[in-house]
Amino acid sequence: MENQTLVKEICPTTTQEWVKNGVLLVDVREKDEVEALSYDVPNIINIPLSDFENRFNEIPKDKEVVMVCKGGGRSLRATGFLLNHGYTNVVNMQHGIARWVQKGFPTKGDTTIVTGDGSCCSTSGCC
Repeated sequence: MENQTLVKEICPTTTQEWVKNGVLLVDVREKDEVEALSYDVPNIINIPLSDFENRFNEIPKDKEVVMVCKGGGRSLRATGFLLNHGYTNVVNMQHGIARWVQKGFPTKGDTTIVTGDGSCCSTSGCC
């Protein structure tokens, strides 16, 4: 059996704290999604999952990186991909921009395009 690296995940609240310390966010949503609603943070790049295999080397290996998307699924796949390609300082943000918006964290664009009640981890101290 092949060795597999487990993906570390953090919640939007932890991500927000990391943003204050200069972490790089990599948004894997498609360009039109980002144009409609984006994270309003200083260190962010957009590499759509549809082009990720061709562009992942744009992500520095020597920085802490948080992968993000709309709901956490696409960024989880991208995080696993990076771990399998030698990246060690990369984590996935659970629940994506949908939870980010629910928490009232900074965004640009139309927040009405994300929905959900946030109940999946409301009893956790993290989210």
